[in-house]
Amino acid sequence: MKNNLRESLGRFPFSLALIGLVSCNLIATPVAPTFTPTEPPISQGLKLTYTTVSETSASPVYTLTALVPILTGSNDPRVQEFNQEVAALVQQEVDGFKLSMASAPYPTIANGSYFDLKYSLISPWGETLSLKFMIDSYFDGAAHPGQTSRTFTFDLASGHLVNLDQLFLPGTNYLQVLADYCKTELAGGNIAFDTAVTGADPLPDNYRTWNIAVDGLVITFDAYQVAAYAAGPQIVTIPYIELQAIINPSGPLEVYLQ
Repeated sequence: MKNNLRESLGRFPFSLALIGLVSCNLIATPVAPTFTPTEPPISQGLKLTYTTVSETSASPVYTLTALVPILTGSNDPRVQEFNQEVAALVQQEVDGFKLSMASAPYPTIANGSYFDLKYSLISPWGETLSLKFMIDSYFDGAAHPGQTSRTFTFDLASGHLVNLDQLFLPGTNYLQVLADYCKTELAGGNIAFDTAVTGADPLPDNYRTWNIAVDGLVITFDAYQVAAYAAGPQIVTIPYIELQAIINPSGPLEVYLQ
């Protein structure tokens, strides 16, 4: 009987080896999957602060103050790029004022001329930061002060400035969509807006002053752009739901898509 069993087993050496291999695979200890840790948001741990630039001049007479935003908390090149770009924007405005004072000096009538630049963070804190700069200036002898605005939107994840067209799908007529909404809102306000005025037409220069906010895309029209000086600057917030069909789902507004 034993000899018969040995003879039977000897006829199937490959089958026995295969059975042994399958058995080993069945009882092998499973290997735990490996995961690549997700990089934390670069905005985490950063703080937005500022430094103050101030200057006075006796001839021509003027005072100048400017707040320059600074991100602190990291030496990441993208953070440094933010600081360099925003400092360049402020410097451009300061240089423009000083050039105007040097090229066309005004007689001292009262307390001289002045330039004052401040900023505010319009967007929620995160990977995309959208700032607005308010510039109050006065040239001695002018009828009244002037107020202008500049905006600055920066993507910390990529380390680059954000242009308005990057918010929307390529090939869409986003300026027309913005203009249609803004004109309707302006016409419904108490500013004597005339639809013949071209300041809200779908032109890139008319929509250069924009910010990302939690409740919509904020468009700022400076004084004189869409209404008389007395009406002041006009601000229109376009809810994201109104832009949903043209928002780029891979762009900075993706978090606001519903």
